[in-house]
Amino acid sequence: MTSSVPGSVDPARLQDVLDGRWAHIRRAARTELAGDRFTAVYGETGEQARERVTRLLGALPTDLGVSMAFPTEYGGSFDPGGAVVAGEMLAHLDLSLLVKAGVQWGLFGGAVLALGTRRHHDAYLRDIMTADVMGCFAMTETGHGSDVQQLRTTCTYDPATETFDLHTPHEAARKDYIGNAARDGRVAVVFAQLVTPSGRHGVHAWLVPIRDADGKPMPGVTIGDAGPKAGLLGVDNGRLSFDHVTVPREMLLDRYGQVAADGTYTSPIENDTRRFFTMLGTLVRGRVTIGGAASSAVKNALTIAIRYGDTRRQFTAPDAEREVVLNDYLAHQRKLLPALATTYALHFAQEELVAVLHEVQTAGGPVDDHRQRELESRAAGLKAAQTWHATSTIQMCREACGGAGYLAENRLPALKADTDVFTTFEGDNTVLLQLVAKGLLTGYRDAFGSLDGWGRAAFVADQVREMVLERTAARSLVERLVKAVPGRDDQVALTDRGWHLKMIEDRERHVLDGVIRRLRRGAATKKDQPFAIFNDVQDHVIKAAEAHIDRVVLEAFVAGIERATDPAARALLSRVCDLYALSTIEADRGWFLEHGRLTPARSKAVTAMINDLMRELRPYARTLVDAFAIPDVWLNCAILREETGRQEVMAEHDDAVRAADATATDLEIAPAQ
Repeated sequence: MTSSVPGSVDPARLQDVLDGRWAHIRRAARTELAGDRFTAVYGETGEQARERVTRLLGALPTDLGVSMAFPTEYGGSFDPGGAVVAGEMLAHLDLSLLVKAGVQWGLFGGAVLALGTRRHHDAYLRDIMTADVMGCFAMTETGHGSDVQQLRTTCTYDPATETFDLHTPHEAARKDYIGNAARDGRVAVVFAQLVTPSGRHGVHAWLVPIRDADGKPMPGVTIGDAGPKAGLLGVDNGRLSFDHVTVPREMLLDRYGQVAADGTYTSPIENDTRRFFTMLGTLVRGRVTIGGAASSAVKNALTIAIRYGDTRRQFTAPDAEREVVLNDYLAHQRKLLPALATTYALHFAQEELVAVLHEVQTAGGPVDDHRQRELESRAAGLKAAQTWHATSTIQMCREACGGAGYLAENRLPALKADTDVFTTFEGDNTVLLQLVAKGLLTGYRDAFGSLDGWGRAAFVADQVREMVLERTAARSLVERLVKAVPGRDDQVALTDRGWHLKMIEDRERHVLDGVIRRLRRGAATKKDQPFAIFNDVQDHVIKAAEAHIDRVVLEAFVAGIERATDPAARALLSRVCDLYALSTIEADRGWFLEHGRLTPARSKAVTAMINDLMRELRPYARTLVDAFAIPDVWLNCAILREETGRQEVMAEHDDAVRAADATATDLEIAPAQ
């Protein structure tokens, strides 16, 4: 049984745990980005927002995210984990600025660094770091967003001229939604199908100038503006088309595929599919950053809603003089506190993911394929979980603040609009969940070595095996806790951590086993219909991925609690973890009931326990959001600036009511009914 929280908890002790391994980056951000210089501005036109964000991009401290992404020999510090955390901090201020920085240094600069060779680095990296060369990442096409491997843009090599011919064959092959393209980009990393005299060699990337020194489109390049958007007004998304544009041979980013002067193609990776996913795997940091940025936006929203709910009063209880504050209502707690618990859980999962990213990308030597695949899979799954959580939670926070939440001055509308695209940006979430599930099918993963297309049905029937639990920071502790759970679940305390872990882990195993059985059965009856085989189980595939993510997130939360050294902070985190685990079980109680993991009586007991946790955690709601340590000026929210004044007015009102009642009693006059 988890113990109750003993008395008050210092938010600073919780902050110590949350700031984690890269606490120095978080502290530096709070200092170097202090004030309102980098905060979002409400009511701008699109052009005003673009101008402001571009100007601020060049003003960002180079030691806070910019330099961390690049090697020391070019003036960087090469701290991939630190670069992600710096992005998370920037997201608290202005998501347009975060995305603009991500396009310039994460996608464009990251592609040059990861896919190019020494000559590209020497020629471009320093100017990319200073933003003297602004660039785009031109991958997505109008007709092929998620299926990048089937891009239609071609880049054909001509040995006679030793140049490539870059061409957009039809409208559906137009590069679309490209950040930095509409206004600021001068050079683009363009992804296209490489064609040489010997044939096609799959998707590769080229550095292609798209504007001249005067800002005019280069010959053969057509640039368009994507037009008004729901959010991210400061990012100049545009469209690019190429009409037989000549590209010099040396502009091929050729780390993974080289074309000799005579047109001979060579690559250290023979298989086109493996090569393609190796190339994409080097760019995984962008996906990790977007997930972290979504969580930052949620922390902002919850801080606003919970602080507002601590001062906003609504209706008077029959036996009380004062109106009840919103946060004292169970219905309000049911909205905010489980979402807050999930935000804590995802924070610890993100930190663990960032640590894995940092270790993989700074390891040196040959790439550990297995570790790289684990990284890609977890990055895909957590990005989906974090961005969907942002979409639902920010909307809920907007509603929790009533009419105030609808006003631009209170930040929530901008948070909602700016994060909405995150569910499809850096990978459509539904597609990403399918990638996660494929990574769990061990036979498939081991044979293909990448998260590629579904492959041959016959292979699935013969080779797909049971899952192997992915390593997490708390895995050894988790195994001890699960083994300690008594045999009969209905005799275990609802707050037993081992029971939580066992329930979530059993669901993952069962659902994935079901996917495997269905794939094998489909392969036996529909041998010549591979699409039908996988399409028939797609809902189970998504469910398996979601169950897997829930398990990884819960285990990361358990590991985070272990790091807490302050007893009061540790006890509070444990209760928040109880709420996260039980809320996860309650949200899928239908599955647990159908599969005999919960009895009806225990299912009802789970709901009752969650309500008990609401009452226990209610006094700590403000403490839990204060631990995010988001400066008030970064929140940029009018109702929080009015918070002190509103509290003073309510206190004066309550004093006046008490004084009037006291006078009435002294005069033996009953108060007005």
